[in-house]
Amino acid sequence: MFQQNSRVGHTVSGEAPRQVEDGGVRARRSGLGLFFAVTFATTWTFWLTAIALGGSLTSSPTALPFLLGGFGPVFGAIAVRVRRGRRGEPVPARTVKLRQGVRLFWVLPLLALSSASVVAGALLAGFLGDATVSLTEGKELISSVGGIAPFLVSMLIGGPVAEEPGWRGTAYPRLRASMSRLRAGLLLGGVWAVWHLPLFFIEGTVQAELGLFSWSGLMFSLSVFPVALLTGYAYERAGVAAAVAVHLGFNTTMAVLSVDSPVTQASILAVQIGLAITLLATRRDRRTTPHPHQVTADAPHPISLPH
Repeated sequence: MFQQNSRVGHTVSGEAPRQVEDGGVRARRSGLGLFFAVTFATTWTFWLTAIALGGSLTSSPTALPFLLGGFGPVFGAIAVRVRRGRRGEPVPARTVKLRQGVRLFWVLPLLALSSASVVAGALLAGFLGDATVSLTEGKELISSVGGIAPFLVSMLIGGPVAEEPGWRGTAYPRLRASMSRLRAGLLLGGVWAVWHLPLFFIEGTVQAELGLFSWSGLMFSLSVFPVALLTGYAYERAGVAAAVAVHLGFNTTMAVLSVDSPVTQASILAVQIGLAITLLATRRDRRTTPHPHQVTADAPHPISLPH
């Protein structure tokens, strides 16, 4: 994604100056390379261990590596922040501050909007003749974990909290430093979809029940892209808390409605694509452009890329 743009000249003294940093170097120094390396290494190591151990994700000893693997993006985020702190580097220009004040009021509306997109897609599928959505399995799932409160806590930790500080809080602002909101969201969505692949081989996961080589599995992988756009939009509105809310709304509603039909998944996908396009179109995409001679580790020069 990053194109090289190297220029070599000579100083007045005749010495050749160091080569101007190209896109690949800037990507590494921004922390993206470190983040993705640590995220995938930790997640896939734990999840491949869970696959090797066999058994359900709720049974010992598979449960522990399965749970730890979900926190790969957090491990990646920690690695980037530790390195940045040691080097005394500034935060990325696109990072949303933790203290958002009144902007945090966006959290609940975005949570409701995320859930509503799933419900609207399910209703659309019912209108088209697909009546597979039911609350029966959702109620059984909630009962099996001890009630609504434990269910919500498990859904919050098992996805949004384990992932959003990394995907949106760390990777997204660094991508936004050099590309549009749409392009950053789609690129991160592609990486996010690949990151989920080992889950298709762990017994008891939603992905394993859908199947990798099935229409349902394909719909799941495609759904990651609009969700990435929506969580990115939420992050720019109110930071990681808003991204967590959107992620939580999507996961929880899908689980409660027990969505596994390709038709219903496709309907939800269509609704969320339309919602993402609408929200992105109504918010101006302003990019941060550093001074031409300013080279910081976390705010690289914009790179010439087609929009």
